[in-house]
Amino acid sequence: MDAKSEDGLSITVPLLVNYDETLRHALGDVEKAEGLDYVSHQSTGTTSFFKTTFNGLNSLSGVGILSVPYALASGGWLSLVLLFVIAIATLYTGFLIKRCMDFDTNIRSYPDIGEKAFGSKGRIFVSIFMHLELYLVATGFLILAGDNLHNLFPYFEINFYGITIGGKQSFVILVGLVIMPTVWINNMKTLSYVSATGVLASVIITASIFWAGTSDNIGFDQKGMLLNLGGIPTTFSLYAFCYCAHPVFPTLYTSMRNQKQFSMVLVTCFLFCTITYGTVAILGYLMFGSQVQSQITLNLPIENISSKVAIYTALVNPIAKYALMLMPIANAIENQFKSYCNKRSFSLLVKTTLLTGSVIVALTLPFFGLLMGLVGAFLSVTGSILVPCFCYLKISGAYRRIGLEKVVIGLTVLMGFVILVTGTYVSLVQIIQNL
Repeated sequence: MDAKSEDGLSITVPLLVNYDETLRHALGDVEKAEGLDYVSHQSTGTTSFFKTTFNGLNSLSGVGILSVPYALASGGWLSLVLLFVIAIATLYTGFLIKRCMDFDTNIRSYPDIGEKAFGSKGRIFVSIFMHLELYLVATGFLILAGDNLHNLFPYFEINFYGITIGGKQSFVILVGLVIMPTVWINNMKTLSYVSATGVLASVIITASIFWAGTSDNIGFDQKGMLLNLGGIPTTFSLYAFCYCAHPVFPTLYTSMRNQKQFSMVLVTCFLFCTITYGTVAILGYLMFGSQVQSQITLNLPIENISSKVAIYTALVNPIAKYALMLMPIANAIENQFKSYCNKRSFSLLVKTTLLTGSVIVALTLPFFGLLMGLVGAFLSVTGSILVPCFCYLKISGAYRRIGLEKVVIGLTVLMGFVILVTGTYVSLVQIIQNL
């Protein structure tokens, strides 16, 4: 069934119409806040190198920073090498996305790349994985908030008509209620300002962890293990989750004034984030060793100022970003049924239902590290490693040629499949064992 997007272009799959528009509006609002206007790919981009780099850093700097010490602890010191392997592989696939877009100036979004390579089926496949990843990451935000609030207030519970809801579950529900008004907002301009704090949040969390280790009598005395082969799948999965911003790259690329600088934008963003992730991983492992939890903020002594700064920073950012993560999914669903239902009332119903479902999943699977490991192994690897490789091979015709490029892509795909299979299996087994 065909549908018309907001700019009048015919799109085969209505489910996919609004994803790129939402990303564009969110990035556009951030840029307008800093004195810039966003211009779509159909005209000349206006975003400078600096602003594009900032947006790229904000896309890559997420809640993954809290889980990298746990990832390092799972695999041991030598597994730190895998962080750099994943960073290099995903940086390379970022370059492949740029090359795919260079083949056709009509490509404006990640689903467009899938459609260019494999037709409407490619668009559907890419869109499903993107939206599922967004939904599970948003659900992870609820789990993260519940864990950290429970750490701050361990004796809090809710009594409702004789039913007692205690621990993390009560906080997950309360956070869901706090977030609900934000998901009802159609104009995301205000939230986009707040959500653009990912870079600052990463810096504050890193500084707070270092402060806790040096000034709060924790120290950096843990030796840890050199290598734990059994934990490598978990390590790989969580590292992959840290580099899952590829669906945003087409929007960043088309917004640039000088698109030749986009490769340098990617290098700068990946270098900064890899240094940050590596620093936090090393600090956390030295501080807590094998006892480090899936979120390092859960290990920090809550009576210390440095710990509270880190925990509250970790709380504010995901809560502010939740609505932006959910909006592309809601918009896609609304667009599917917009000709049959009242827009405003149906929009409220869709967003409330999505949030309610997210809360239920968070209550059912309250394991942040395991859920993010599953997202990293199954969804992030697919979206950030496998899809760019396969789409580039098809669009460029490189699959017909034998050469170094094909070998590099083949090795990248092989690594992606290894992470996908082993990481997904281990994450599912651990989730089932913990239910």
